[in-house]
Amino acid sequence: MATTTTTTTTVEDRVPRGDVVAPLHFYVPPTDGSTPFNNIDPPPGIPERNFSYQTLPVTIHDIRGHETSFTLDNDAFQILQHLPPSSEEKEQGSNFTSDASITSLYYPEVTSLLLNTIPDSNKVIIFDHTIRRTTPAAPRGPVQRVHIDQTAFSAAQRVRRHASSPEEAEKLLQGRYRIVNVWRPLNKGPVESFPLAFASSQTVKDKDIVPVEHRYNDGYTGQTAGVLHNEGQKWHFLSGMTGDERILLECFDSWAGTGKDEKVKGGRVPHTAFEDPRQRADAEGRESIEVRALVFGP
Repeated sequence: MATTTTTTTTVEDRVPRGDVVAPLHFYVPPTDGSTPFNNIDPPPGIPERNFSYQTLPVTIHDIRGHETSFTLDNDAFQILQHLPPSSEEKEQGSNFTSDASITSLYYPEVTSLLLNTIPDSNKVIIFDHTIRRTTPAAPRGPVQRVHIDQTAFSAAQRVRRHASSPEEAEKLLQGRYRIVNVWRPLNKGPVESFPLAFASSQTVKDKDIVPVEHRYNDGYTGQTAGVLHNEGQKWHFLSGMTGDERILLECFDSWAGTGKDEKVKGGRVPHTAFEDPRQRADAEGRESIEVRALVFGP
């Protein structure tokens, strides 16, 4: 009599765990020496960018089990865990499908989270968010290019743009101000594909960070930063992230490098989505939201 064997694949079997060597895409400057730029959603005939990337193998360390070892001041990233479900995921919410609902329900939760997590913070201004999905029709997918979202120039520019008045902006700029992204997955189960990698800020040299003009269709031009590869950079990821976890990504800290607080080491975190070579061919596509906020104080 024939015997039939049934193999069951659990959720944990589907999640790549542990340190991995994976390809990351690093900034290469324009060959003509011109100012690097990104055009956001450019019309036909306008180039998206004038610089390129090189792909290099990098060891990325899984910090699962060591989540509390990293802080914003020391590394410019921090892991938060065991958070309650958002109102956006409940009956009154849109399950992160409506920008208006996200602004109404999720933004206040993010504001409270930042004020309760970042010592001596006293004011938060959320200025935008991005939903990323891996489906072909999604407006935004995971970004597989090493970058930093803001520079010193664009952080000050953001304060002036989003403060309630020019007078308030100048007052806020006299104190400590930061830009922090709050990143979380939207998948129902653990993230199986395209996790987020991030480099500890204290291992990233200033000379490896290159300002890039970020040009929007409405005429606004900010700055992001490309990141040159350096062997001294230490890269990490959090395997199998779930919806009750958050990554705080600090894009800028006005106290970094000023000597006002010796604990602040760098204050800017390179990050990128990456394709884990252990990722299953039928892995569920990653879905995520990142909320960008100005954080003030002390």
